[in-house]
Amino acid sequence: MSIDSIFVHKMWNDHELSKMVKGGVPFPMLSDAGGKVGRIFGIFDEDAGVENRGRFIIDPDGVIQGYEVLTPPIGRNVQETIRQVQAFQVVRKSKGSEATPSGWQPGKMTLKPGPGLVGKVWEVWKTEMAFD
Repeated sequence: MSIDSIFVHKMWNDHELSKMVKGGVPFPMLSDAGGKVGRIFGIFDEDAGVENRGRFIIDPDGVIQGYEVLTPPIGRNVQETIRQVQAFQVVRKSKGSEATPSGWQPGKMTLKPGPGLVGKVWEVWKTEMAFD
């Protein structure tokens, strides 16, 4: 979603995105002309008249579980967004009995939060485990 018109989105998809992603983006692009949604989420820059780049992960109950806001010249990492959604899904499915450590990837071990883990995460999770 951006403040760009549907016509700008079509041009962006047809002349840029479709060359980066076969067939273009697999989801609809929405226009927030006037920045109403951007204002609600606090990412509309009134002075510049643009929306900052906001990414919000909203769970099925409508609760914002994660967000990132970047200024317009900085691109986002789609793979990191997907990883985070997968992590939120693991935690949600476990009803909070599992947590994903720093750098967690799907298929990697999760942590069991509790008093016994406090101060001992380093014993069971090494950051390099996310990269092997």
